[in-house]
Amino acid sequence: MPITQSAKKALRQSKKRNHENLKFKRKFKSAIKDFRKEIGAKSIEKAKNLLPSVYKTVDKATKKGVIKKNTANRYKSRLTQLLNKTVATK
Repeated sequence: MPITQSAKKALRQSKKRNHENLKFKRKFKSAIKDFRKEIGAKSIEKAKNLLPSVYKTVDKATKKGVIKKNTANRYKSRLTQLLNKTVATK
């Protein structure tokens, strides 16, 4: 347990930041999961409508520092490729 006042404050800040980071991480991971579920179910129109909201949640996670910029770009690129590939095969 922290003893000094500054160590106690650092612990409080750390817990708060950890909670916020987990919240954003869950949001963007569930958004990606929902998108992939729609692709798997072959509901292309629903997946197309979901893609902008997935982009938005991934960008927010990036802005908050939960994931890095290149990681976010990679997620977005791969999801778009997946959608395009599914559309082309249909």
